[in-house]
Amino acid sequence: MALKPDRIEAYTDISFFMNEVAERGGVVVHSNSVVGSGISMDDPDAVVTYAADQSGRAPAGVLLNDVVNLDLTRQHINWHKDEVQQGSKVTILRQGQVTTDQVVNGLTILGGTPAYLGPSGLLTTSSTNSVQVGRFLSSYDLDGYVKVDINIT
Repeated sequence: MALKPDRIEAYTDISFFMNEVAERGGVVVHSNSVVGSGISMDDPDAVVTYAADQSGRAPAGVLLNDVVNLDLTRQHINWHKDEVQQGSKVTILRQGQVTTDQVVNGLTILGGTPAYLGPSGLLTTSSTNSVQVGRFLSSYDLDGYVKVDINIT
């Protein structure tokens, strides 16, 4: 589990696809700069991904779904876990608060510290080659989760 259920979802977006298996709770980036606008809700080029190198990448938001690759002829999606099939639309949080464990290992985090996009969608305190995506609201809890205020403009 990468997200705890206590969250505030002020602004979410459902206009992007994700074509890879992924765990929720990290920050996804736009994988293609050529996307439609306005009525292009099913634009196949509107894809997000976890970027191994965040340098120069534009954050889209925090992934709120687990993206799985299941044989849907044998089993169904687990709706209670917010799973979606690979290649489907995903829900992305652009503004709000989440409690996540998707943070670069070994960081000292204090409430009020800026949160930046890190490698592979992880959050970090380092601004090197990165974009600020929010602010940490707490330090680690006993389970290794931190509360983060997300504000992607």
